[in-house]
Amino acid sequence: MNLLDHYISATVLRGFLLIVAVLTVLFSLLAFVEQLGFVGQGHYSAKDALLCVLLTAPYRVVQITPVAMLLGALLALGGLARNSELIAFRALGVSETQIVGALMKLAVPIAVALFLIAQFVIPPGQLMAQHVQAAASGEEAPLRSAGGFWVEHDRQYLNVQRFGYGNVPESIDIYTFNDDGSLNSYTHAKRAEVEPDGTWMLIGVLQKTVDATHFTTITLDALPWPSFISSHQLRLLMLPPEMMPPIALYRYIGERKRLDQQAQRDELTFWTMVSVPLSLFGMAMIAAPFVFGVQRMQGAGRQLLIGALLGIGFQVGQQVIFYLGLRLSLNPAITALAPSVALIGCAAYLIRRMQVELK
Repeated sequence: MNLLDHYISATVLRGFLLIVAVLTVLFSLLAFVEQLGFVGQGHYSAKDALLCVLLTAPYRVVQITPVAMLLGALLALGGLARNSELIAFRALGVSETQIVGALMKLAVPIAVALFLIAQFVIPPGQLMAQHVQAAASGEEAPLRSAGGFWVEHDRQYLNVQRFGYGNVPESIDIYTFNDDGSLNSYTHAKRAEVEPDGTWMLIGVLQKTVDATHFTTITLDALPWPSFISSHQLRLLMLPPEMMPPIALYRYIGERKRLDQQAQRDELTFWTMVSVPLSLFGMAMIAAPFVFGVQRMQGAGRQLLIGALLGIGFQVGQQVIFYLGLRLSLNPAITALAPSVALIGCAAYLIRRMQVELK
């Protein structure tokens, strides 16, 4: 059975990788066409657009993987059925459930690979793409790190440690130095509200001013600060929740809850990440009825069309439920996981009915 598992897994893996490559190239091409609309703004060129598309390609890989699993399984198992290999497996006493089990075993390392990509590849790629866009626009790209970002202008250093709900800058430190390099003032603010004219209204301010060898400390409820960071630079620094590492996003949500701050969209985004492996298993399971059932004698084109329609329907339904959950303030975990759980339940029912019909 181990040999059979390896054979089926290898066959499906080849189909899966082929579909991933095709879909990634297709959606990357569409993204490149979209980026071409920004060519000519500042120094942004077609080469920069291509680089940004390549840097953000891992995110598209993660998004298309569940559908690619369905299409790859249909393509591979359909080929085995047309070559009568599935009939030979059944003649040897191998059940449909065991073949589906081989698909599930393949889905496990793929799910692990998706987590590693989401945790270690997507965030730095997105940040690098943002820096490419900022540099090409003629603006200095601020230095972003795990602790937020740093940016300097005219002997002033700004450090924003994080962005809160609604992309509000939080935990802000501003250092001002004299011409001789000595510290002139230090300002800390709990958060900042960015005004339309670019001014930051600092909230919860603690300011220390250096006068010779003495510090003067004052506290203010609010203090306007003429920010030197442009609105374009600020937008580039706001890493979308879906681009954040899953572990960092989970910790961020926990911190917001500790501060009694809303994080509905961030929670939905996190649980949507969690649902990807479940949808991967569901897609692997639901391919079986269309290979062993009434569709087993149809051509590869027919099977791929059915898989594409199923995948598109699932993705659209998932997006609709996401926005309904966000608008109606439903439980984020239930909202995000419900489509994948429903897919697995539907696949299990179809497999069971298929087994009954084939007896």
